[in-house]
Amino acid sequence: MAILQDVRVLDYSRYIAGPFCGMLLADLGADVIRIEKVDGGEDRYYQSVTEDGQGATFMSLNRNKRGMTLNPRKPEGQEIQRRLVATADVVIANVPPETLASMGLDYATLSAIKPDIILTTSTAFGSGGPYGSRVGFDGVAQAMSGNMHLTGYEEPLKNHLPYVDYATASLNAVATLAAIIHRMRTGEGQHVEGCLLGSALTIANGVLIEQAVLEKNRVGTGNRGQTSAPSDLFRTRDGWVLVQVVGDPLFERWAKLMGEPHWLEDPRYATDELRGDNGVDISERTLVWAAERTTAQAMDELAAARIPCGEVLTPAETFANEQVVDQEFFQPVDYPGLSRPAPLARMPLDFSGADTGIRRRAPTLGEHTDAILAELGYDSAMIGGLRARRVV
Repeated sequence: MAILQDVRVLDYSRYIAGPFCGMLLADLGADVIRIEKVDGGEDRYYQSVTEDGQGATFMSLNRNKRGMTLNPRKPEGQEIQRRLVATADVVIANVPPETLASMGLDYATLSAIKPDIILTTSTAFGSGGPYGSRVGFDGVAQAMSGNMHLTGYEEPLKNHLPYVDYATASLNAVATLAAIIHRMRTGEGQHVEGCLLGSALTIANGVLIEQAVLEKNRVGTGNRGQTSAPSDLFRTRDGWVLVQVVGDPLFERWAKLMGEPHWLEDPRYATDELRGDNGVDISERTLVWAAERTTAQAMDELAAARIPCGEVLTPAETFANEQVVDQEFFQPVDYPGLSRPAPLARMPLDFSGADTGIRRRAPTLGEHTDAILAELGYDSAMIGGLRARRVV
């Protein structure tokens, strides 16, 4: 059974923070309609993997959705949008507030059409304040949260993968589900809003509390952690392994693995905080240990000692990893123009009583426009006219 099988979502979003929120709702069974510009949204062609430029990120974030094109700035487009909103439970958008209003997607306009509608939006910095009208992406929030300062060495370093976008989208999905539950209890819709900077600050909050209270003024140390040890990346004879030790029991296991109980008797390593302060010494010892072993040998010994560890894999190696294969984290899905099926990461949550599998690939541009318009009462002649006038 699909959990959200009776919920309809209009997804006007783009890139990651909005589309991933919509994808999560679609995975849970909602009828999510991705609405794009007549010539396609900007994110459709980002990171292209087909001859006609279809993007990998679009394919990954728009599965389980239907797709239609629409120009809501034209009068006929506004009428279509009104009909759509009247059938919807949720609208998702991640555009600046003034753009939201100009498209007729602000909460006041939507709720006048459907009083119990839920509007889920995300901005870069929040809808108010001196940065409220600015635009921004994931990296901007990384920079402002302190993460880049602490991730690099002498030069700040941005995370390659956009974790802030995905965190914002996940929080927005939780907020949307909460708003749906609220509406079930009260009959009231509402506007829920997330922002990239807020998500990044939430993730960084522990570090920021430490700064505010103790004024540590930490600087980047690359892969070496600063609040416990060993927490670092170590070169083996044929690769790299990441080791992450937090807490006295794990440090005791590490000392036993090294065959050196003196680490447990030295007051410089008595707590996580002290071990972090003196992490260079502990990393140097682990470096010597790792250099004597292959990656497979190091992983086997660390796993046997119950120490958290992971081999550093290239993207190509990730697909062949035995755990990734065994758990079927990827599902091959065809897409028009691809030379081979795309490995889509399934929803990384397992339900004992619900199906969250990949039911359909991401839509091609406007793939379901005619069917959705027919659901709204438009006949084929009317749809042909709308296409000729580039309303859809």
